[in-house]
Amino acid sequence: MQKLADIKQAYFLGIGGIGMSALARYFASQGIAVSGYDRTSTELTLQLEKEGIAVHYQDNPQLLPSGLNVEDSLIVYTPAVPANHQELNFLIDLGFIIHKRAEVLGIICNSQRTIAVAGTHGKTSVSTMTAHILKSSVTGCSAFLGGISKNYQTNLLIDHTGSPWIVAEADEFDRSFLQLKPELAVITSMDADHLDIYGSHEKVIESFRLFAGKVKEGGSLVLKKGLSVSEDLQNIRIFNYSITEEADFCAENVTLKEGFYQFDLKTPELRIEKLVLNYPGLLNVENAVAASALAILAGVSPDEIRSALASYSGVKRRFDIQLNNGTFVLIDDYAHHPEEMRATIQSVRDIYKGRTLTGIFQPHLYSRTKDFASSFAKSLDLLDEVVLLDIYPARELPMEGVTSELIFNQVTNPNKRLCNKKELAAQARSFKPGIVLMMGAGDIDTLVQPVKEQLLKNENS
Repeated sequence: MQKLADIKQAYFLGIGGIGMSALARYFASQGIAVSGYDRTSTELTLQLEKEGIAVHYQDNPQLLPSGLNVEDSLIVYTPAVPANHQELNFLIDLGFIIHKRAEVLGIICNSQRTIAVAGTHGKTSVSTMTAHILKSSVTGCSAFLGGISKNYQTNLLIDHTGSPWIVAEADEFDRSFLQLKPELAVITSMDADHLDIYGSHEKVIESFRLFAGKVKEGGSLVLKKGLSVSEDLQNIRIFNYSITEEADFCAENVTLKEGFYQFDLKTPELRIEKLVLNYPGLLNVENAVAASALAILAGVSPDEIRSALASYSGVKRRFDIQLNNGTFVLIDDYAHHPEEMRATIQSVRDIYKGRTLTGIFQPHLYSRTKDFASSFAKSLDLLDEVVLLDIYPARELPMEGVTSELIFNQVTNPNKRLCNKKELAAQARSFKPGIVLMMGAGDIDTLVQPVKEQLLKNENS
């Protein structure tokens, strides 16, 4: 790849992806002309346009920006772009080298001290929380995040203090995280996922073991207790963390007060008492333990951690409370794996004890639905009422016989219904007062506002 200092123009195929948009913002912040293509206009792409990044939504080589040339232009693509994409093949035919997002992220991060957050779930919350702690301290950091931080309203943080640290979400999809060489890393989970890429759970675990081997000599790896990666990592320090068991970093005396958690953090060297996380969900206490462990290893002080956790506002679409009017609480969440869903549902139960819990779930990917239909059904059975939407295909073509009914038929809760997106707002008329939890990684977020408006009508009717 060209030296970053030589790049004058950057073009992104799939610029609306959360990881791609962070990279696009980074190059724009460096004074480079940035533009891109995406299939559909979204809130995120519209925001990029407001920031001066040109985006178009038709796959048409004639819409490519003028001035692109092999010598000083960078072309970045996401694997979600199909192989027959016209612009992609036009650029290849012109002699451009096309770079994966992960390769470019690795080049940027590996030139500095990197904190990488990996895991089949939890990584966006932990990386965002870690970045907020460092950003709020004298240590400082830049960050490439897999979600929109509600503290900063962006997925990219740029340091202006001279900090050498970069916090990066390390994505296991397509083995992208193997491009990173972090000084500090955490692994939150290694559940079976992306089996369309890996083929088996064992291959997923092997990829995380390879990631652990990327930690630089003298660095540190923090694992959720119960996870194991290798007996051969002799040149790094390995710690574990937990909120339910004794560990190197663990939460103790966890109490719930008015929907928020207070806890003591035990570390190998000291104890930080009465930390307050002003963000709901027991799963976020676990995330806070992991983030605080990374921050401590990076040199952040206990008082800085205390202050940062108290001011943490969360991530959009992660336990994101959209409505709380006494009659209904509407929560938008990105959970799209059975274990994520189970943890989210349990957190809601802990906070809103005794209230009716209606869950709306949009399965993400045909392959994931096929692989985990039974596990999805078991998680959905934890709800009082289940509303199941059609599968969001993302990058995949339909698979014969794979529909939401694969999950629906295995849900034992009789209070269940299948629903398409157009029907959802009307279906919300019959929702019982209580908690409405919307889950999924597709476009279910575009349905939050219509559901919210209907719930408000329900209250007033």
